[in-house]
Amino acid sequence: MPASSLLTDRYELTMLDAALRDGTAQRHCVFELFGRRLSGGRRFGVVAGTGRLLSLIRDFRFGDDELRFLRDERVVDAETLAFLEGYRFSGTITGYREGELYFPGSPILTVEGTFAEAVVLETLALSVLNHDSAIATAAARMAIAAGDRPLAEMGSRRAAEESAVAAARAAYITGFAATSNLEAGRSWGIPTMGTAAHAWTLLHDNEEDAFRSQVDALGVGTTLLVDTYDIVEGVTTAIRVAGTGLGGVRIDSGDLPTVAAQVRAQLDELGATGTRITVTSDLDEFAIAALAASPVDAYGVGTSVVTGSGTPTAGMVYKLVARQAGDGSWVAVAKASTDKGSKGGRKAAFRTLDHGVATSELIAVAEGFERVPGAADHPDARPLQVTLVDHGEPDAAAERPAGVASARAHHLRVREELPVRALALSRSDPAIPTVYVDVD
Repeated sequence: MPASSLLTDRYELTMLDAALRDGTAQRHCVFELFGRRLSGGRRFGVVAGTGRLLSLIRDFRFGDDELRFLRDERVVDAETLAFLEGYRFSGTITGYREGELYFPGSPILTVEGTFAEAVVLETLALSVLNHDSAIATAAARMAIAAGDRPLAEMGSRRAAEESAVAAARAAYITGFAATSNLEAGRSWGIPTMGTAAHAWTLLHDNEEDAFRSQVDALGVGTTLLVDTYDIVEGVTTAIRVAGTGLGGVRIDSGDLPTVAAQVRAQLDELGATGTRITVTSDLDEFAIAALAASPVDAYGVGTSVVTGSGTPTAGMVYKLVARQAGDGSWVAVAKASTDKGSKGGRKAAFRTLDHGVATSELIAVAEGFERVPGAADHPDARPLQVTLVDHGEPDAAAERPAGVASARAHHLRVREELPVRALALSRSDPAIPTVYVDVD
């Protein structure tokens, strides 16, 4: 796998270059990744991409090719090149578990180390978590709208090749049952699905030949696409070819609530009462919700899920919130720009609950660092942060397919904590408030 070190912005390395020159590169710092608000007027966000990020940090190295490029482009000087040649992140990262819910101000990642070690991770952390969390948040809304009906992710052709794999992963974490993307299946252990497109029907001399060939190849449990020509005729042909034990039919066009009702009635009349109906055709969470009363058994979602259903980024930022001064004491620092302010200090996050229902995002802030806030300070709240990287070593349990499975289980569990108002799809304020408390 190629090194991930150049998946970054140039100014990360020019800041490092200058810090090595003026002696501040070795100052210990605390960086925090958070969102000032929930993008798209969503009522909650879902953390996703953490496992991918940990693997990328593990591979964050500057080999001969990377160093040659930096030298040839004169990005940094010889001293900085020497530093980068031996770069290994040796600090500590704590943060929210993948699959966890987040709200404005939630300290999703806290990166602690020297300035030189921590600043160069900014772009990588943001590019992964902003993309994957946006997809996961949209996918969670779709899963809520779908209820008990399964969802399949099938948006690879609407995204860049690597983004498509990451999107399938994020959607699976938040409740999608399968993906059409084979690389996502291989890399992350996600169940894959898929049968045939309209091209398969058009390839054959007639629809019956196409259906018969598909059934011969895949068995009567397959799903036949019935809307290439006329849907009524397509359903009739499908049952004539496969019999009443046909696994399913797929509808990819038309007024879906009306068409689904008509197809269900036709299937039942033909005796195919167990044949399932899958609908696709540019679905998003709103279209899925509109189909709640329709006789639909499963959904396939493409463009909307891989593009965040209109909100393709989570809008997270990565800010320095504390640093050591020249005398070794800790100083809380914060940006004060209009509409872009941040809150300085190391933070500990908790979710307060009332009979299992979330009531607030409680963030304890240690301004002076004399005492770091911990779980003992809030015994009735659920701690939200775990150690993700311990002295440079990423938590292997959060990586690879096992990490995806764990994140999925965690998300489905904590989503049950959401108050009812969080399940609505309309734009609104966050479902619970973020409350800051200072630690003396």
